[in-house]
Amino acid sequence: MADQPKAPVGYNDTPFIPGSKYRVHDSDRPQPAIVTPGEHGSPPSDAVVLFDGTSLAAWQSVKGGAAGWKVENGYMEVVPKSGDIRTEQEFGDCQLHVEWAAPADVKGDSQGRGNSGVFMMGRYEIQVLDCYDNPTYADGTAAAIYGEFPPLVNACRKPGEWQVYDIIWTAPRFNGAQLAAPAYLTMLFNGVLVHNHQALIGPTSHRRVVPWEAHPPVGPLRLQDHNNPMRFRNIWYRALTAE
Repeated sequence: MADQPKAPVGYNDTPFIPGSKYRVHDSDRPQPAIVTPGEHGSPPSDAVVLFDGTSLAAWQSVKGGAAGWKVENGYMEVVPKSGDIRTEQEFGDCQLHVEWAAPADVKGDSQGRGNSGVFMMGRYEIQVLDCYDNPTYADGTAAAIYGEFPPLVNACRKPGEWQVYDIIWTAPRFNGAQLAAPAYLTMLFNGVLVHNHQALIGPTSHRRVVPWEAHPPVGPLRLQDHNNPMRFRNIWYRALTAE
C-alpha cells in the first residue's frame, strides 16, 4: 500500500497574530527545538554547565586570579575569607539552576548562620541563608531578593540538606543611561514558587536602596563568601532568547 500523505500541520489562511509575522496555527512557523530533559536534577541537553562537581575551571576570584574555594565529593565549598567567586562566562536572560547546602553543624543565628548569596549579573543578590527555624529580617531570608522582596513562603529544608534554586531571570533594559525596563525574577525554591515575575527596584545592597545604573546586557554569576563554609553543586544555565 502506498504511503498516505501526511495531514497538514497547520494553516495558511488564518489571521496574523498581533505583533507577529506568523498566522494563528501557521504551518510555516518553526517547530520548537528538541531538548532532552535531565534526570534527577541533571542538566538538560542544551544547558551550559557552570559547575559539574569536578573543577572550578569556569570560575575565578572577583579579586582576579583563580577561585579560592575547594572542590571535593562533587561540590564546591566556600573557603572563608577567600572572597567571592564569579563565572568567566557572562549572560543576560536565562534559566538558572543552583543547589546549595548550609553546614549540618549549626552555628550562629539570623544572618550569621549559613549565609551566602547568588548574584545575577554580578550585582542582583538572591539570598542564600539557613532559614530552617532561624528568624531574620524578612527581605534577608533564604530566596529573598536581598533588601527588596521576601520570598512568598519559606521553603527551606533542614541544615545539611541540599536546597534547590530554579530561577527565570529577565535582565534589565536600558536606553543609554535611562532604565527602559527593570529586571524580573521568577523563582522556585525546592520546587515551591517564591517569586512570580517580580520586578526588582534596582541593584541589591545592605541597609540601603540603590538606584538603577546602566550596565552591559550580560554579566557573570557571582557566589558570595560570607565567612560560612557553604556548599554548592550542579550549577547550570540556559540562555533565553526571543523568537
